[in-house]
Amino acid sequence: MQANLFQGRRVSCFRRFQAHNMQFTKRKKAIGNYQAELYGHCLQFYGQPPVENISLSEFETFAVERLKLLKTVENLGVSYVKTSEQYKKKMEVEISSLNFPYRTEVDDRKPLTGPTEYEKRRKDHISHFILRLAYCQTEDLRRWFIQQEMDLFRYRFTDLPSKFKSDFLHRNNLHYDTISSEEKENLMDKLVHSTFTVSGTTVVEQDFYKVPFQDALDLVRTRKVFLKGGYAYIPHQDIVTIVLNDFRTRLSKALALTARSLPAVQSDERLQPLLSHLSHAYVGQDYSIQKNVGKISLEQIDPLSAKSFPLCMRQLHKALRENHHLRHGGRMQYGLFLKGIGLTLDQALQFWRAEFVKGKVDADKFDKAYAYSIRHMFGKEGKRTDYTPYSCMKVILSNPPSQGDYHGCPFRHSDPELLKQKLQSFKISPAGINQILELVKGMHYQLACQKYFELTHGIEDSGFSLNHPNQYFVESQRLLTGGKEVKREADTPRGGQGVPANKGADAPLDKPANPAQAAAEVTEDLDSLFQDD
Repeated sequence: MQANLFQGRRVSCFRRFQAHNMQFTKRKKAIGNYQAELYGHCLQFYGQPPVENISLSEFETFAVERLKLLKTVENLGVSYVKTSEQYKKKMEVEISSLNFPYRTEVDDRKPLTGPTEYEKRRKDHISHFILRLAYCQTEDLRRWFIQQEMDLFRYRFTDLPSKFKSDFLHRNNLHYDTISSEEKENLMDKLVHSTFTVSGTTVVEQDFYKVPFQDALDLVRTRKVFLKGGYAYIPHQDIVTIVLNDFRTRLSKALALTARSLPAVQSDERLQPLLSHLSHAYVGQDYSIQKNVGKISLEQIDPLSAKSFPLCMRQLHKALRENHHLRHGGRMQYGLFLKGIGLTLDQALQFWRAEFVKGKVDADKFDKAYAYSIRHMFGKEGKRTDYTPYSCMKVILSNPPSQGDYHGCPFRHSDPELLKQKLQSFKISPAGINQILELVKGMHYQLACQKYFELTHGIEDSGFSLNHPNQYFVESQRLLTGGKEVKREADTPRGGQGVPANKGADAPLDKPANPAQAAAEVTEDLDSLFQDD
């Protein structure tokens, strides 16, 4: 009796296991078929969210690498004409180095090195949706994300051969009305004279699409298309304009829907901190670990401030020398910068004490009221957090300076006329000032600082994308010294070098902050975060 009962239970358990296994197999097969269809083309509209589970490590890696790509897209879009060969070459290098698909490899054969085309397309898909979560939170973030994704899409679509463009249109059910051969012949002269880079031969050879003019505003604005009766007549070679408009509309609506899912995301203790940080993350070199500790003397700070400090730090140094005091925001921003370029704790205490006692603070008051915060900055007090130097985004997005403050980004927080006066005082040419002010007007503050670097160093192209004040200093010294290390001019007592910095809010996102997270999985399907309720 007991044996029969046990056997019955065993059969029942086995059947349940079989049913569960079949269900799992069906789901896995369905996901496999779904992904095969989804990644059948190297370009997509990102209409369907991912349905698989991924590790937090992969989640963060994908997010950071796409953010690096979009930051590069932004910088290149301002630095070069978007249709120029130089722009295309630079973009190709960046996309290739970060292993995103950009060419027409349509098979999934494993290359000799690196990821397969399928793996690159998967990364492209998932990383887009991760940043969509991070950048749906405010109107400014949504606007920035849409612009960079559009520029990236435009480059990738334009780079496709005609066959793959047609395949993309077919896959996405994009059917545009072509004009008849008779109508094309009747409009031949007007199409040739009104359409950019079109001759009589090319008019005959390619299709023309008749679309409402508001769907081709870029071409209308630049007078590169024939208009008649409220319609634009677009050659196949310029079809990207219509497709891009469609992409913008879809992405804008999708971001608005994603924003409605934010409460679910913000309640997830694993995702919320990462996504909040991504929208203003610094993804460049790590300047938290001092490489030149003690190699800069206090006597060198004045001449270095004139030659190699970015404008934000030059402004803080000038205010400190003139007023013999800086408020907390300025002390943190400037103090961490000085720490990053090589000042030791002992040097920092000596520097700040010497300056403050020239003002209204005596040595005893300095030791009681200010020395603690400097030691705290170096991780020697309180929670022993070794603070990292502020990145450009941290400075730009920090609380704006009020009356009597000197912290912040001069390109972001200064009145244009006041900024102009500052630049004039530093002997920037009128033409250079106008270039900087134009970048500021377009809210390209880091590029304005990069232009300031080029003008003050007498070069045409800096050859790097500026993301950090300490990067500015390093690049300046590399240029001025021919790549040699900063040479110490005078002895200063050394000490208090601290420990490797903990990853704070401004640390670069190059790897997961917590090793335990690397093996963890995001157990919900990613598509659950993009549902329309």
